[in-house]
Amino acid sequence: MWLTLASLAFVGLDITLYVFGEPTTGWAGPAAGVTLQVLLDLSLILLFRYPKLIAGLVTAGGLLMLASDLFSPGLLVPERQLTLMTVPTITPVVLSQLARLIDRRTLLWLTAILVVCASRPWDAQWNTTPFGLLGTALPATLSLYFEARRQLLRSLRDRAERAEREQHLLAERARAEERRKLAEEMHDVVTHRLSLMVLHAGALGVVSADEAVRTSAEDIRREGALALDELRDLVGVLRNGANAGPRTLTDGAAGDPATLVAESASVGIPTELTVHGDPGRISPTVARTAYRVVQEALTNVRKHAPGSTATVELRYHAGGLDIAVENTRAGIAPDPALAGSGSGAGLAGLRQRVELIGGRFDAGPRTSGGYRVGAILPAYVPTAEGDR
Repeated sequence: MWLTLASLAFVGLDITLYVFGEPTTGWAGPAAGVTLQVLLDLSLILLFRYPKLIAGLVTAGGLLMLASDLFSPGLLVPERQLTLMTVPTITPVVLSQLARLIDRRTLLWLTAILVVCASRPWDAQWNTTPFGLLGTALPATLSLYFEARRQLLRSLRDRAERAEREQHLLAERARAEERRKLAEEMHDVVTHRLSLMVLHAGALGVVSADEAVRTSAEDIRREGALALDELRDLVGVLRNGANAGPRTLTDGAAGDPATLVAESASVGIPTELTVHGDPGRISPTVARTAYRVVQEALTNVRKHAPGSTATVELRYHAGGLDIAVENTRAGIAPDPALAGSGSGAGLAGLRQRVELIGGRFDAGPRTSGGYRVGAILPAYVPTAEGDR
């Protein structure tokens, strides 16, 4: 846009100089000089599209004006003109833009030719040579300076961005290394202790003659085995295992949310369970996370909203699992001892657990009263440990 305005401004300037100055006197007619100037002025509009062509036209115009002045005075340049410009009037504008449009070598050659045409070093005069240098060498030099500065700033900016990316990668690598060390510690220490506990519980169930002891030992063994399975899945997530494919749950698999709903109803919290879709679509890691979400939500209902009713909705689909646990207002005041028995980090821990497997978690009061806990979980998490 600004090139069009500049072109029209130079057209107006050259026509004004023609009107108030002397016409050319050569065989090409009195308007030969202004015609050449106006044509070059209008070509300025195409500078950004055809920079080399426009630069060549301006240089050719300067050479024609020089040839006219040397061999046929008055042909293209009036013998007594109003300005001291001996090259096309748009020369400074063209040279000031070429540094970012063409290569430096070509620009230097064009500038050298125009400097010679404008300064006339073989006939140096105080009224033409300095003005010629100001109209050619100065805009080209400033153009090269600002282009070099722009490239330097861009290079520094790219270098800073690259350093920032490298720093981010180093931080990610450090976090991955910490996760790997944590996974190794969990695998080598905690898994070992849990395995011993399961083995001792199994042995106790075999050798004990007391039915109650055998039942308790079996419960310990079963819960320990489930804890081992969950721990292996968590270790796999920490290690960013990517070799496992999706696994499905079988009927009667541990961690069934229906058990939690039944437990909640048995302690006086009417709870309704709604299941949509096939639970076999999700992997054990996701199923256990869903179990923990429902478990923590119903536990909070029992603690903080006694006398209310609750609903648990599970929607299984190809993309994963959507969970919603809602409860109404409390029917009676909560027991202070029971309400204050928790650590206060249950929902925060749930959020971390859900986000660890790539899910989304939200919890908050309902507008109609009560509370809502929701989670959106993926279908499966590829973990090498969990696949075993």
